[in-house]
Amino acid sequence: MPVTSVESDTEALTMTLVADFAVGPERVWAAFADPRQLERFWGPPGWPATFTSFEWEVGGRARYEMRSAGGEVARGSWRFVAIDAPRGFEVVDSFVDEHGEAIPGMPSMRMTFAFDATGEGTRMTNITFFDSLEALEQLVAMGAVEGSTLAMNQLDAVLQGLRAFAQGRGTRLEILSDQHVRITRLIDGPRELVWRAHLDPELMRRWMLGPDGWRMSVSEIDCREGGRYRIAWEPEPGTEGESFGFDGEILLLDEPRRMVQTEHMTGTDLPTTTNDLSLYEEDGATLVTLLIEYPDAATRDAVLATGMVDGMEESFRRMERVVLG
Repeated sequence: MPVTSVESDTEALTMTLVADFAVGPERVWAAFADPRQLERFWGPPGWPATFTSFEWEVGGRARYEMRSAGGEVARGSWRFVAIDAPRGFEVVDSFVDEHGEAIPGMPSMRMTFAFDATGEGTRMTNITFFDSLEALEQLVAMGAVEGSTLAMNQLDAVLQGLRAFAQGRGTRLEILSDQHVRITRLIDGPRELVWRAHLDPELMRRWMLGPDGWRMSVSEIDCREGGRYRIAWEPEPGTEGESFGFDGEILLLDEPRRMVQTEHMTGTDLPTTTNDLSLYEEDGATLVTLLIEYPDAATRDAVLATGMVDGMEESFRRMERVVLG
């Protein structure tokens, strides 16, 4: 992971994040200077950012919002204080409302970003300066250390490009916390078709099958926020196993970029998970990212032990053969 340390200093009233990247400072700089690249990593997993304005000049402002899987929205604003390409820049970061006005009781923070060349690439040092100990403690209590670490650890995929980062690696699992895992898979095809493959019942029946010998017996989806879905599988003759299925509700639908839904194993009292699916296309390939939130580590481990990731890889291979091929 790129982030090597995140430390808060209650005497200096600072929080310092250090990360190392295997590319030059110019490439890291470019990722921060382009809002479309920046929004791919500025929000932590589960809270992706969208920059709605971006005035990359001293005195200019940038506004962004981050939307959670449950639909909550957090908004922020940058005021650019200094820009020194490609060495770094400085902003004042504020919590704002839907009109861009600072939210009373929430701190504004000065942040500096420095990009220094190393023998292996670039060391980024991000220092956040607080006006008071209360403001520092407030942000730490809100999860700033964990959120910043998870956010900046996403930058590698942006810097390397999708194909260099993910092609040929199959379905990858990352355990982010006791409750969260991230699964990624690069699909060699356009985002619009990959999106349709996840929501069109007829296409789903062709690829979303896991190991050979199974068929999808139910695929019912009400494709709207608040809509319900139900999917089920059964073994083909000669294949061992029992029928099973899932049902849930679509919480967020942002075609063709993101879908958040709950998932519950039909007919059981097993806990419900929240599945946050996002698709990003670059150079004709689509990165599928699935962030799953479990109620606890025990549930997470029990689900992963079923061979879920291996089954997903077989399904994704089938998608490339029969849907995209």
